[in-house]
Amino acid sequence: MVSRIQGRKAVASTAFKTALPKTLPVCITFFLLALSYGVLMGTRGFSFLWPMCMSTFIFTGSMEFVTVNLLVSAFNPFATFMLAVMLGTRHLFYGISMLGRFKNMGVKKPYLIFSLCDETFAIDNGTVIPKGVNRGWFYFFVGFLNQFSWVAGATVGGILGGRITFDTSGLDFIMTAMFAVIFADQWLATKHKSHMAALTGIVVPAICLGVFGADNFMIPSLAGMLVMFVLLRPYLNDLKNDKTDEAGGAGSVTSDDMQKEARA
Repeated sequence: MVSRIQGRKAVASTAFKTALPKTLPVCITFFLLALSYGVLMGTRGFSFLWPMCMSTFIFTGSMEFVTVNLLVSAFNPFATFMLAVMLGTRHLFYGISMLGRFKNMGVKKPYLIFSLCDETFAIDNGTVIPKGVNRGWFYFFVGFLNQFSWVAGATVGGILGGRITFDTSGLDFIMTAMFAVIFADQWLATKHKSHMAALTGIVVPAICLGVFGADNFMIPSLAGMLVMFVLLRPYLNDLKNDKTDEAGGAGSVTSDDMQKEARA
């Protein structure tokens, strides 16, 4: 029993050490953005407990920022629900592309689904996991570290919100810049020269922007990309169970590996 517990700790420790450098840039960005969110909540008269709990249980940055105004305006549950649904629509894409990766993850699976935000998805989808690193624990720590940094930033910002003031306008551009870097890195690193998934993500929104305009193109773009990804899924190698270099190479997954990870 002792040796089994030590073995599980060693597996988790290895996955943590692998996930930490991958998530560190996102963690820093999350902390700064959540700090501004916490300060905003503090300046509106809310205790730090509000941003701390909201970032823990909602963990949707855009919705949390919107909620600040919703909390100080007239209560409209239907409008709030529809807004949350629209802001969360993009998670449909994450779910489709992560079906294979989160299979047989055991008790970790509910949290992996809950913590799958934009940046966590980008890391999970873009990382070739080294051989010998447990995939389930790697995905777990990527999500956990990202959420922890967001909760920490929101909490600190909430504490400081009533005591300091600074202009946070433009701070959200950090996320745009980070996504541009992630996209460029995946474009250059992928071995699939067709870049079908990436091009779909560019062409469909561009068409919708021209047809529907800047104020109305988001929902049609999401719907169009969803349809395209469903239709093209057999041809998108990036949507298979996991990243692989070559068959049987680093990061490849077998049925025995999945069974071991489910038990880990």
